[in-house]
Amino acid sequence: MRRLIPVVLIVLLVAGCAAAGEREGERFGGTGPFTLVIGRPATAYLQPLLDRWNQAHPEERATLLELPEAADEQRAQMVANLQAKSDRYDVIGLDVIWTAEFADAGWILPLERSMFPLDRFLPPVVDTAVYRDKLWAVPYTSNAGLLYYRKDLLAKQGFKPPKTWEELRTQARTLHERYGIGGYAGQFLAYEGLTVNFTEAVQSAGGQILSQDGTKVTMDVARAKAGLNFLVDGFREGWIPQESLSFKEDEAQLAFEEGRLAFARNWPHAYGPATTSAVAGKFGVTRLPGLNGPGTGSLGGYNLAVSAFSKRQKSATDFIRYFTGLENQRRVLTDGSFPPVWAELYDDPALIKRFPYLPVLKQSILSARPRPAGANYNQVSLVIASAVSNALTPPFEEAGDDVVASMRDQLDEIIRAR
Repeated sequence: MRRLIPVVLIVLLVAGCAAAGEREGERFGGTGPFTLVIGRPATAYLQPLLDRWNQAHPEERATLLELPEAADEQRAQMVANLQAKSDRYDVIGLDVIWTAEFADAGWILPLERSMFPLDRFLPPVVDTAVYRDKLWAVPYTSNAGLLYYRKDLLAKQGFKPPKTWEELRTQARTLHERYGIGGYAGQFLAYEGLTVNFTEAVQSAGGQILSQDGTKVTMDVARAKAGLNFLVDGFREGWIPQESLSFKEDEAQLAFEEGRLAFARNWPHAYGPATTSAVAGKFGVTRLPGLNGPGTGSLGGYNLAVSAFSKRQKSATDFIRYFTGLENQRRVLTDGSFPPVWAELYDDPALIKRFPYLPVLKQSILSARPRPAGANYNQVSLVIASAVSNALTPPFEEAGDDVVASMRDQLDEIIRAR
């Protein structure tokens, strides 16, 4: 009997290891044709990159499924699909703010860090894919807000690109009055873009809204009020045009390209189209200004995750490894004009010559902050966008203190109810 015990233990150990291996195989098992689902702004250049994969992997062909342009609409479609536990999605292009929500809901699978060269990525970008010390996605593109400005008009007035809000205010008012154009605009429609613009204003005043883990409201009323008043005063004084209350990214981009704005806050993807627009050769980019110096942006971008309901999880994981590799990252920039996540590409002389904004963008990404991680981020964003939208809309009757205090109370309720 004693002789049998070690044998039995060995058999049980081997069986247990085999079972664990089978479970791991099941978790990342399945090969074959799969679907990449991602929002439309990031898709225009993708098909040639997918074609490269498909030529090398004819049995694991990737099909692109485009979702709407607006992040809110993308999320709504993804959530409906994943709540139904549909296997239609395999690789999911997630806005960086959705990592925690999708992980908490069990809609995406945790990934093994060692499979990806994360140490060669920009550190803040990696943080957007990590939740509760696990990697849930792989950074694919990054983003940080930039200030686009009419360098020709600034030169005529002897201005240098603004570094503070007061410099921006003075220059925007001057150019608005002298040339009859809008002074400044960002994304001020009541949606996620407005949440980003307000968050950047608060951060650029030295404050924050939530703790980074999303579990506590850390909003300092004075700093939040300063950020809000920067925007409200622009509308009240007229150097931010009223029409920008309907602006998302595309509207702000078009207004700047058509020469209707002196300054515009937008993402880096707006740079390429501007080089072939009415302002070609007449504009530049710099970091967002802040209360007392350069401001602090919010990180944007897309991460690639594997659907928990995919039947092609191995193919999906292999594709993510391929698609986030160095050469494809170079094409993300050269073919798509989207910021890559590999740090070394921002220091490449040939790329800097072609994309002069790269050094500024690198600084902006490294100094930017991820939006708070939390499964209830969507509710947080809705509260912020609604409150700020009301404050920016004439007749500007709400005091900044009241708006911020009410917002803080609502955010507290959301966090406590979690």
